[in-house]
Amino acid sequence: MTSYTGRFAPSPTGPLHLGSLVAAMASYLDAKVHRGQWLVRIEDLDRDRNVAGADEHILASLQRCGMQWDGEVTWQTRREPLYEAALAQLAQDIYPCGCSRKEIADSQTRLGLAHHGALVYPGTCRAGLAPGKAPRALRLRTPQAPHRVIAFEDRWHGHVEQDITAQVGDFVVRRADGFWAYQLAVVVDDGAQGITDIVRGADLLDSTPRQLYLQELLGLPQPRYLHVPVVVNGDGEKLSKQTGAAAFDNGAPAEMLLATSLLPAARFLGLDIRADTIPAFWQAAMPAWENLLRAHVHTA
Repeated sequence: MTSYTGRFAPSPTGPLHLGSLVAAMASYLDAKVHRGQWLVRIEDLDRDRNVAGADEHILASLQRCGMQWDGEVTWQTRREPLYEAALAQLAQDIYPCGCSRKEIADSQTRLGLAHHGALVYPGTCRAGLAPGKAPRALRLRTPQAPHRVIAFEDRWHGHVEQDITAQVGDFVVRRADGFWAYQLAVVVDDGAQGITDIVRGADLLDSTPRQLYLQELLGLPQPRYLHVPVVVNGDGEKLSKQTGAAAFDNGAPAEMLLATSLLPAARFLGLDIRADTIPAFWQAAMPAWENLLRAHVHTA
């Protein structure tokens, strides 16, 4: 069996909810089934949204659920020199942008660039900042002629491709608030940590082509990807802290988490598991995940 290193990378914006538990469970099981390593990385670059103590609460919740990571936990805010080095490596393809989100939205409406509601950057500052505009974000140029189509095989969804020129445009690598953009940071971290397999929610499927493009420019290996379905609320919105998702771990006895959290998360993933203890749950979950991969999931 080839070497496998996976990861779970939560943001410390609050405690884990059922949706994040589903992602954690899928990535953990996939690593265990492949006899690989499972790392935990705290993605805390967005300091304005971080909640004090949330990182420790997340780690404790994982352990209470019987999930133990390999090696040391890493925090993105301790890795910023790596992002600076990547930015320097990309310097010839980066330019300052002075556009606000409203200006981009107005431009795409005027030019007919909307793609399924996404904000496609129209290239306003590509040739230089307009008079009177101050630099806000840093953007990475995407190829214009010909358009660049990025394709990959997702282990859950099969063949996926995206014309990043037409469907995304030049995208942000450093935000207007000075924080590193998710796309750059996650690529740098995955490369530095030797991540071979990324298992995460399907809400990030659309981001993957941008990350593959960055991997190419930075000379990093391409991991395998598996994007599991995301849990939604009654309004059909992705379950998240922003949509009022409740913490799954409210400090109740650990064994209560089996019935209230672990078994529901497993059922959502399509795993039929019967267990009366947390150790028994994981013992049953690993072969159940392996069977799910064989029966329903694309191989890459």
